[in-house]
Parts: sequence; structure tokens; C-alpha cells
Amino acid sequence: MKNTWKNIKEMITYPEGGITSKVIEKNELGDVTLFCMSGGTSISDHTSTKAGYIYVIEGKGTFILEGEKIEMTPGTLIVMRSNAVHSLSAQENTSFILLLRDI
Repeated sequence: MKNTWKNIKEMITYPEGGITSKVIEKNELGDVTLFCMSGGTSISDHTSTKAGYIYVIEGKGTFILEGEKIEMTPGTLIVMRSNAVHSLSAQENTSFILLLRDI
């Protein structure tokens, strides 16, 4: 594996009334994806077979993790175990990094 770097802020673009995801890196350390959600959009309850880390870059939203309401504001880090039921909604344009790992 080689060392790399990316300017995430330059990669943020919001679709009109939707959600985009861009795979930034995929290797033996995990899958790193940038999500950009337009204000007013949401992702319903779902799970992942991998453990996850969510880091909010900008915006404002709500993340529901197994019934716990977590405010998504810049700088928030959410740690999620595998198979945890979660959903999220963006009150305004919101971007975050999702790192999924087999743990």
C-alpha cells in the first residue's frame, strides 16, 4: 500500500435534492467514502456488516444509532459497531466521511 493524500473539502459537491457518495480509498485498511447530502434528504434505517466511523465535515443533521439521537455538526465523530441499525437526515447541506472496516 502506498501513502496518499486528498483534499476532501475540494471534493464536496451537493446534488440538488439528493445524496452523492464518492469512494475516496479502498484497501486492506478499509473503505473510505465521502457522502454529500442536500438539506432535507434522509437515509432510512439500515445496517452494515462492517464496523463504521462517521466524521462530519460540514452541515447539520441527525444520526439515529440504535435509537440514540446524535446531532451531526462539524467535528462530530460517531463510532458504530457492525450490524447496528442506523438512519440519518440532513437539515442543511451536510457532508461526512464514512470509514468501514472489518473488525
